[in-house]
Amino acid sequence: MTSAAELPASAGTNLTSQENTKPTKMPENRKLATGVYVTVHGHFYQPPRENPYLDAIERQGGAAPFHDWNERIHYECYRPNAFARVLNDRGEVLGIVNNYEYLSFNIGPTLMSWLERHDVEVYQRILEADRKSCDRLNGHGNAIAQVYNHIIMPLANERDKYTQIRWGKADFRSRFGRDPEGMWLAETAVDYPTLEALVKEGIRFIVLAPSQAQRCRLLPTHENPHPEWHEVGGSQIDPTRPYRCYLKSTLSTASSPLSAVSLSARDEDDEIPSLPASEESPYIDIFFYDGPISRDMGFSDVLFNSHHLMGRVGAAVRGDHRPAQLISVATDGETFGHHKGGTEKTLAYAFIEEFPRQGWKVTNFAHYLSLNPPTWEVELKPVTAWSCAHGVDRWQDNCGCGGGGEWHQLWRRPLRNTLNWLRDQLIEVYEEHGKLFFNDPWQARDEYIEVIRDRSPANVHRFLCRHQNHKLSDAERVDALRLLEMQRHALLMFTSCGWFFEEISRPEGTQILRYAARALELAGDVAGVQLEKGFLKRLTLAPSNVDLFKHGGEVYRQLVMTSQITFKQVAAHYAIASLFNNHKAETRNGVAANNGAAKHHHLYQKRVYCYNLHEQDYQLQRLGSLTMAIGHLKLVSEITWESEHLVFAVLHLGGWDFHCCIQPFQGRRAYSQLKEKLLASMQQASAARTIAVMMQLFGDQAFGLENLFAEERYRLMQLLSQETLSRLDQLYTQTYRDNYGVLMAFHRDGLEAPQELQVAAEIALGYRCMTTLRSLEQELTELQLSMNYIVELEAIANEAKHLRCRLNNLQGKQMLEQIILRLLWQLLHDANGTFDADLLRLERLIDVAYQLNIGISLARSQELYWNCLQNQILSQYNLEIGKNEDLTRCRQLLKLGQKLGVDVGCYLNQLG
Repeated sequence: MTSAAELPASAGTNLTSQENTKPTKMPENRKLATGVYVTVHGHFYQPPRENPYLDAIERQGGAAPFHDWNERIHYECYRPNAFARVLNDRGEVLGIVNNYEYLSFNIGPTLMSWLERHDVEVYQRILEADRKSCDRLNGHGNAIAQVYNHIIMPLANERDKYTQIRWGKADFRSRFGRDPEGMWLAETAVDYPTLEALVKEGIRFIVLAPSQAQRCRLLPTHENPHPEWHEVGGSQIDPTRPYRCYLKSTLSTASSPLSAVSLSARDEDDEIPSLPASEESPYIDIFFYDGPISRDMGFSDVLFNSHHLMGRVGAAVRGDHRPAQLISVATDGETFGHHKGGTEKTLAYAFIEEFPRQGWKVTNFAHYLSLNPPTWEVELKPVTAWSCAHGVDRWQDNCGCGGGGEWHQLWRRPLRNTLNWLRDQLIEVYEEHGKLFFNDPWQARDEYIEVIRDRSPANVHRFLCRHQNHKLSDAERVDALRLLEMQRHALLMFTSCGWFFEEISRPEGTQILRYAARALELAGDVAGVQLEKGFLKRLTLAPSNVDLFKHGGEVYRQLVMTSQITFKQVAAHYAIASLFNNHKAETRNGVAANNGAAKHHHLYQKRVYCYNLHEQDYQLQRLGSLTMAIGHLKLVSEITWESEHLVFAVLHLGGWDFHCCIQPFQGRRAYSQLKEKLLASMQQASAARTIAVMMQLFGDQAFGLENLFAEERYRLMQLLSQETLSRLDQLYTQTYRDNYGVLMAFHRDGLEAPQELQVAAEIALGYRCMTTLRSLEQELTELQLSMNYIVELEAIANEAKHLRCRLNNLQGKQMLEQIILRLLWQLLHDANGTFDADLLRLERLIDVAYQLNIGISLARSQELYWNCLQNQILSQYNLEIGKNEDLTRCRQLLKLGQKLGVDVGCYLNQLG
């Protein structure tokens, strides 16, 4: 959430007078670090945004035109860094660099899960980058792990500390195929108990801010057993070397142990003094990033030019003839492209050109540590973080950090106390009921990450079989999973973002309260305990800065309780949406349906977010403007395996009016009678009479369009608006045609056209453009037809240019980009003997895409072409020797590269 730039700058005190006294002889097979090494670390993380009931992110209006903030930041940052451009002075692509191959990085497990689901290409590029960095750096990959859901470790209880580390390690291992050497601590928040947990879990190193060190000294040796301590509490620590930190319990007031042997596993070539085993002392190694450079990356223009970045890094290089030094910087990964647009290009050029030109080696922390183990040790301040000058008070007190104007943070302490209270209550529930199902409830929680990563029934079954203390019944399996989910949400409710900003009612604070609400609900389901009343009472002590809410209790009532979801709401969502979805058994020509007869079928299965819906029965009847659906559903949660049988009836009165009722299934006979009564009421063609019968059978509770989940509501609103919009498009088109000559006359004479006519022209041309694009998309397999559509797009572009119309059409832009990408792939991989015609069609389409002036981006097409250029075009055709037809085709493909904005001039020059 925060940049290293928020921290105080290093004072730059140079402690090199006692430089690099080696405690032992270096193994002969060990390559010494020499020269200058550079590490740029990106902390990539997004707060969890999933609806706790749906396990998915709903549409977020503030991220428009994107679906949600994850998608928007992905477009601006995560994907651009996987395909970072190196450009020439004409803006043409000279190279495409996977920045993750050179960045040291951690990516939060919750964010990696999102990437895996939403852009598997980028996800695979990240995994591939780590593999390549392992190959390049002697087995030490760029990726390090992260505590699972970004909790402030010093504020967590001991058990939660270990679960966060274990979940972070397990998630990392399942993705990257190796154990993590380092781990990123949320907000770099640390204390000695956290270090102890990391050491016991085999973590070798962490990265901290320079302000978190208290004092340092050379490691003791037999020759110098009591080196002098240097106070560096004001950020004066030298960040160009790693440090060894012994666990506090092993430190004496005089000196730390001589031994550098950890209780955790180390590389075989680690430098170890020959000392008695009794003197072994656990430790962890620490890197402190360069504070001033990290701050400048966040708040100055240093990232807008790779030469500036190189100069800024170069200014930190120590000129004291030390054999090796590491210049390391760390900041939010989102800085590179999201906070500072386009700066992924700066990194790419710095990595492959600027840094190597200076003779600097781009590395990661683990690799540097393997070459240059610590010769200094460090002691840390008691409790610190990188974005709070008051220890970790930003996440528990009114310390002023993150405040906005006159707003206070008096709510932070009561919120922390309330969630701590709830956590402790849930521990009692979990231990009391968990022992009924699990051999070791806490071990089951630690290993539950295996289920979070893979919720397939087979995997969940294996997990339960491994941990159950007896063969569980169906009901017991549900309760066991509920308990584990209760604990998962109890961890998620401590995600640091909830306290980071200035107000409890912000989306981040509301989100952690939603996790708490889900944990409360699950505790009630399993144990029957009612904790919400006590929870709300404590939340009222958290004052809000917003008059509408007054305190945290009102935030919970207005923003959290209203977002809770029941099985009935899921069923209502499905029932209303079913009126607009095709079912397997429905006929397309359906004469019977047009006459008002019912459609009927059985056992249709559909997934709604994390719920599986098994449609036991469904009947649809239309009569005039009325449409009714009646059905019997079995709903099953993929998360907890709980299920319900429900009956629904939904009446669509036309337009935006829906009346949907839900009740438990009470047997086949009762269901048949209910269905018979409802269908009979429909025959009277009276909406009022039908609604009265529905209320008699189901009760007063009813659901409408507003009860749909946001995504489906948005889709149906578009669908219901389509008829009206089509009529308006036709009206504007007719207006444009009738007044085309007048409009042209205004523009020909340089006069401002009437706004009404100009708007009509833009809407009419936009509608015509979309209609043509849809037709083109459907007819791509027919060459002549698609050429006709391209000609039509050229005519539209020409008219828009003469009339100065802006075709601001996001959907058309995205559609055109996909069509170009599809045609390019077909040309490169599946020409089918029509290469010349396919090439002509593609080139004309690219030209018209720019002429339409709708902000087209050829980024995906450039990436496809660049990959093919490297792996196919240049290897397939010898640029100096070959048949004429081969050279001709090669020349054509290279000229296509020019049209796509790729610099292929040197290859074309060789061809002549």
